[in-house]
Amino acid sequence: MLNRLLKRYPALWECKTDILNAEKALIELYENGGKLLICGNGGSCADSEHIAGELMKGFLKQRHLAPEEREGLEPEVADKLQNGLPCIPLTSFSALNTAFCNDVEPELVFAQPLWVLGNGGDMLIAISTSGNSRNVVAAAKVAKAKGMTVIALTGKSGGKLKDIADITIAVPETETFKVQELHLPTYHYLCAKVEAYFYEV
Repeated sequence: MLNRLLKRYPALWECKTDILNAEKALIELYENGGKLLICGNGGSCADSEHIAGELMKGFLKQRHLAPEEREGLEPEVADKLQNGLPCIPLTSFSALNTAFCNDVEPELVFAQPLWVLGNGGDMLIAISTSGNSRNVVAAAKVAKAKGMTVIALTGKSGGKLKDIADITIAVPETETFKVQELHLPTYHYLCAKVEAYFYEV
């Protein structure tokens, strides 16, 4: 699957090792019962929601419930529910985030829900095309303080996130839209590989 990705997006060849390391880290996260938290601004905010959508329901597979999971559910409900992997986009808390920005400190808008929801052994995916988004960098620092693994999705330089994250996938572009064009197939690959590892059908 990785070779297909790299064939379609040859610019990602230089990120191959980091992509593989991120894949391994995500599988280990879920094997150990952890959860994923994600943050980003603008298009990266949309990417945060997109990743959650691929992980928390079927992506390339249906992820049907096992017989023991169907117990206590009506058949028409059990037939439609799908298994998923815990993923929280920190961008989703509109009431909390707007209140915190207005009342406390906008730069800590993602750090605040991460502080409450994140635990040691969890993971943060910090998305910033420059690698320097202040609120994303702040969340990454708080995640490290809590004993979480941090994966950064950035542009070519890696920015400040490169020095904080455990793994940085710095796609080789500098313009925002071009960085985002390479982020999408990268996280689609990661979601597909994690799904393939945990779900047979």
